[in-house]
Amino acid sequence: MTGISNAVEIVAELMALSARTAPKARGSDSIVIRAIYCEDLARLAGEMRRLGDALGMKFLLRDAGNLEKSDACVLIGCEKAAFAGLNCDGCGYETCKEMAAAQKETKETKKPFLGPNCAIKMTDIGIALGSAAKTASLHNVDNRIMFSAGVGALSLGLLEGCSVAYGIPLKASGKSIYFDRQS
Repeated sequence: MTGISNAVEIVAELMALSARTAPKARGSDSIVIRAIYCEDLARLAGEMRRLGDALGMKFLLRDAGNLEKSDACVLIGCEKAAFAGLNCDGCGYETCKEMAAAQKETKETKKPFLGPNCAIKMTDIGIALGSAAKTASLHNVDNRIMFSAGVGALSLGLLEGCSVAYGIPLKASGKSIYFDRQS
């Protein structure tokens, strides 16, 4: 392992810390975090390619190429059964109890995420993602929040119990591989 690879792994762990300690509604943590490297990166990229073909989402193929060139990826998901208990109607249901009942009725689909999900908990995952990406940026590690990496991670079962997930791949190089990408 090179010094740069080791540094990127340390930053990935710091990102996990940032996501864990990010503010959460009502102080209730339903975020699941996992950093992956080497073989797991290749496995995730392969699943993203498979899903890109199966779902007709070509951008998953492009993003898989980015993931294969990455040094690490921090996966952040939200537990499916989590809800804030505020009956805010943000999810489209009048009560959290109704949303929870609808979740139980949800069958496995070919859709990337499973729903319905608590709007407050979706905000929590957004804050955790932003905190983690900020940490990578503070340490000068190129990164990009990717819906596609989260979809692949859920499909592989890398974030057990989650219905929504995103990935933040990391790369330390002379130019960011996550921008100026071909569509």
